[in-house]
Amino acid sequence: MKKRVNFLSLVAVVLLLSACVSAPAPVAEAEPTVALAVTAAPEVETLVPTLAAPVETAIAELPSLSDEVEVVYAENFSIEYKDGYKILTVRQPWSGAEETFVYYLIPEGIAEPEIPEGVQVFHTPVKAVISMSSTYLPTIEQLGKFDSLVGIDDATYIYNETVRSMAAEGKIVEIGGGASMTAVDLEKAVELKPDLILTSATGIPEMDCHPKLIEAGLPVALNADYLESSPLGRAEWGKFIATFFDMEQEINTAFEAMVQEYDAIKAEATALAEKPTVFVNTDYQGTWYMPGNESYVARLLRDAGADYLFSELEGVNSHPLKFETVYERAVDADFWLNVGLAADMEGLLAMDARYSDFKAVSEGKVYNHNARVNPNGGVDYYESGVAYPNLVLKDLVAIFHPELLESYSLYYYQAIQ
Repeated sequence: MKKRVNFLSLVAVVLLLSACVSAPAPVAEAEPTVALAVTAAPEVETLVPTLAAPVETAIAELPSLSDEVEVVYAENFSIEYKDGYKILTVRQPWSGAEETFVYYLIPEGIAEPEIPEGVQVFHTPVKAVISMSSTYLPTIEQLGKFDSLVGIDDATYIYNETVRSMAAEGKIVEIGGGASMTAVDLEKAVELKPDLILTSATGIPEMDCHPKLIEAGLPVALNADYLESSPLGRAEWGKFIATFFDMEQEINTAFEAMVQEYDAIKAEATALAEKPTVFVNTDYQGTWYMPGNESYVARLLRDAGADYLFSELEGVNSHPLKFETVYERAVDADFWLNVGLAADMEGLLAMDARYSDFKAVSEGKVYNHNARVNPNGGVDYYESGVAYPNLVLKDLVAIFHPELLESYSLYYYQAIQ
């Protein structure tokens, strides 16, 4: 499902990630530091920001790699290498799931082993793919495999210009579901003869389409990247996707380079003695949903060297708080991030006049991750940002500790004016 500038940080986030029906909608003086030796933000038109060369060239120049790739950060999938084939296991396909999903990936020309009953078999490398979420597109692009993309759920909120153009030209088919707020068109899906349909699930029958796709005999694989609370774990699902192309080694090389940069930035930022205070989100109909301390957002804030004011909230889920509770603790916070639909300060204050009391508002330290938005409101932070947490972290460090990234220009974030 496409990610919009809306209340994705609220408790309804799992519903919004459905691949079939869209929801209605991270004081002592600072220690001496040295500016990080990291690259500046890529230009907006750069499609694969972590690779210096075009995708095809970069992958062609990769060194010889070992046959096996290890899953290090992601908790919900594993890759098992057998004699000539691979077994992918999705441990938790949706929150609270009591079943796992197992996929056998058998390369062309390899005799099929004994397949357990109920296991989906994929013959690799796949050549025709339907992507039911925009978060899968960065990996497909990085592999140089957009020519294998035959279908998507809906192009409206996809940020990637290449994919939107392909859809407009009829080179890929929109089969419904996701952000289209329509049921998936099984007839279109069948006609495309896909080797792989990548989708996600919520465990809510009226919102999930994978049972119908499977019942139609289509090859479906459930991707649960959105359940990972670790930024690097969420990005590591790129290996899951690459495995279907027999290109997980290539993605692994790019992923390890990204991790090295992420860790270097994190080490510098978290070593600082002075950590500015920060809070996130906005009040929604009387309730302010604040992420738990082990959530994706809270981890990014912590890795960026910030003091998340609601770190006592446990777990990965968002907690419903009263406006007054947030006001009392955050009115003097240094920074305010992720302010939902607010495109500017006027729009933010129109939501609630009391927002003008916040120190972050008066000092101009309110930031939103809407610097990269398509004409329909599709936000790239929720698309390529999932694959490139190093760039998200750079943005946050540049906001909280600009002295560490003096030549850096924000990529996903921008100050609300």
